[in-house]
Amino acid sequence: MRRIVRSMSHDHGAHAHTVAADADGRKLAAALALIVCFMAVEVAAGVVAHSLALLSDAGHMLTDALAIGCSLLALRLAARPARGAMTFGFKRAEILSAQANGVTLLVLSAFVAYTAVRRLFDPPRVDGGLILAVALAGILVNLAAARMLARANRRSLNVEGSYRHVLTDLYGFIGTAVAAGVILLSGFQRADPLVSLLIAGLMAHAGIALVKASGRVFMEAAPEGLDPRAIGEALVGAPGVVEVHDLHVWEITSGFPALSAHVLVGADSDCHAARRTMEAMLHERFGLDHTTLQVDHRGGALLEIAPAGRQAHY
Repeated sequence: MRRIVRSMSHDHGAHAHTVAADADGRKLAAALALIVCFMAVEVAAGVVAHSLALLSDAGHMLTDALAIGCSLLALRLAARPARGAMTFGFKRAEILSAQANGVTLLVLSAFVAYTAVRRLFDPPRVDGGLILAVALAGILVNLAAARMLARANRRSLNVEGSYRHVLTDLYGFIGTAVAAGVILLSGFQRADPLVSLLIAGLMAHAGIALVKASGRVFMEAAPEGLDPRAIGEALVGAPGVVEVHDLHVWEITSGFPALSAHVLVGADSDCHAARRTMEAMLHERFGLDHTTLQVDHRGGALLEIAPAGRQAHY
């Protein structure tokens, strides 16, 4: 009876990933608790003070809470082992979470910008003292949350999405505090919607970055910093290699690049030794560990039946 056996190195890697995910999960949960508690306070203060800046910050904090909640769920899903049809497990759940975070930032930024423009023409009177007090408290809370998330694995696009939510909110509170100071010193009520426009711009910038980065993963583009042409040239420069084609470099999830290629070696070359040499080179030079190299001798029968119109050779 034949069996499919996973290697011990894979098991150790999965265990290390689970331990790291648990550590990140604890940091995300602590940040979530801080944000939810403060969000309730901010909503009440925004209603009492008639401040759009506070209410927009509270809305952003709601998306922060949802983003971190999605990140926690995605971490749990991504830690599940591969089985059945899910041969890579649920690792891309983290990318889905990051994309959802980016989209919510874009939607919220549009809503805040629309409301702020309306209030520029008809600004309500706001309580500058209360806004300043809440904004200063918000700076402290978001500093604490941002510090927690900064210590997590930010190479994960999922964690990075939550971090950008919190960091954008921190900048928003700083702007709100400045607006409150302007209102207290000069009575210029339009400072509140002007700051809201700034917050909307920060949200849009963070949202676009997240949607773009997660979109690259879903479109299976080569990871940032990995040039397929340079990799192809390095492969074809390996001892005994005469041709490389069907080269694909993509990212399964954050920090998990993968490569596959068809490599032809000389008729007298040891194809197994060539494969081991190329795998070691890919690890050392490009940090690629998940590689699939189909190595054949040049002039074999496989070439005679291969379809025309292959990709450009390196």
